[in-house]
Amino acid sequence: MSGLKEECGVFGIFGQDTCDVARLAYYGLFALQHRGQESCGIVVNDDGLFQAYKDVGLVQDVFTPENLKSLGTGHIAIGHVRYGTTGGNDRSNAQPIVVNHHKGRMALAHNGNLVNSYEIRQSLEEEGSIFHTTSDTEVISYVITKNRVRSSSIEEAISKTMDVIEGAYSLVVMSPSKLVAVRDKRGYRPLCYGQREDGTYIIASETCALDAVGAKYIRDIEPGEIVVFTAEGVESITTHCGKEKAQICIFEYIYFARPDSVIEGISVHEARKRAGVCLALEHPTDADVVIGVPDSGLDAALGYSQQSGIPYGIGFIKNKYVARTFIAPGQKAREDKVRIKLNVLSSTVKGKRVILVDDSIVRGTTSARIVRQLREAGAKEVHVMSAAPPFIDPCYYGTDVDSKDNLIACKYSISEIADKIGADTLGYLSINSLKSLVCKRDDLEFCKGCFTGEYATDIPTKSNKERFEKKLSEKENS
Repeated sequence: MSGLKEECGVFGIFGQDTCDVARLAYYGLFALQHRGQESCGIVVNDDGLFQAYKDVGLVQDVFTPENLKSLGTGHIAIGHVRYGTTGGNDRSNAQPIVVNHHKGRMALAHNGNLVNSYEIRQSLEEEGSIFHTTSDTEVISYVITKNRVRSSSIEEAISKTMDVIEGAYSLVVMSPSKLVAVRDKRGYRPLCYGQREDGTYIIASETCALDAVGAKYIRDIEPGEIVVFTAEGVESITTHCGKEKAQICIFEYIYFARPDSVIEGISVHEARKRAGVCLALEHPTDADVVIGVPDSGLDAALGYSQQSGIPYGIGFIKNKYVARTFIAPGQKAREDKVRIKLNVLSSTVKGKRVILVDDSIVRGTTSARIVRQLREAGAKEVHVMSAAPPFIDPCYYGTDVDSKDNLIACKYSISEIADKIGADTLGYLSINSLKSLVCKRDDLEFCKGCFTGEYATDIPTKSNKERFEKKLSEKENS
């Protein structure tokens, strides 16, 4: 509800025997739908024969029974749900990407964002490469393919590629006989794997997808690690591990991940509750009820309630048949969808002083609409609490905040923002409290560049998410 656009989600299956892996992938992607609602796709491998289907839309709409049946059976499969942070919203940018080369075939799905993709793409184009999409994923696939034709194995090619690409990437890569899981050297985006009782290995962005297909969690892929699944077993390649300081994106805990997932041993639900506890300690407020904005604000609201002693209430009824508001084209359409998707439960808020907890505030327009709904339902006071610090800088690693232009915290003070959104008071989680979200892991570091402007990599000089389309347009008009 904050106006942020989600990460992508990746999913992989490696089984010893041929089975209906397409249906398993469907269930896995369904569990990861919250990470991307723009497009989705599945590629099935049956003894080296790849069958693929992808399109724009939600998993349940794209994969009809007929489309799933068309994928056939196999023993390896990969899948992807996408919300683009680079590249346009069309079918050509849907993933996974399938590549043919003289040594065989490869399919690849990617979660994250590179910071040097523009430069790599330009170099590849100068060498004669022709791109069919505008996404970072195709850049990665070209580099892997270029290395693969000069390497003895797919894992060797991936290792060489990791020397070139920079930024955030969690990958699942499928060759005719192997499934490979890859996580960037800093581990910005989550990736884990587990195993079903029948021995089938499952790779997923989040543990909730393992649960969805009956797989038992084994462990997270380490930052910089390449894990190769073959008929002979599982091999871990750690050549790139420890080369950079690991730091997962803190917003995975605040917003992106599903609350029933566990990332790096930390329950997302518990992390969000701790955010609410910190908010209650930092911004004590006299009120009658604490409510949360569905879905990612609910856990923080519960934590605020438990710490403050103010009763927790259900403030909104959510229409689950409306897609997340950021999908709607144009701000007016997004605002209209807020009213369609969320209806205030007036008996909870009428005549009361309300504390409203949301995961974050980005542009402020959606927050203003929600506050207005509460007042129309009879709330006497509305005190807004953000379970994230103010967004003051772009993110270059996958979150679709690519400039300061629309960040309300870059333009106004906290009191001015409160006035803009119609709140009586406004409180943000402090930067210092972010560590409390993962307090059970003192060794776990995370990226918080969007709150501090401090980044572990060089930032891209071409940072606009439509940079490839704009460059193409400039060439066409020149």
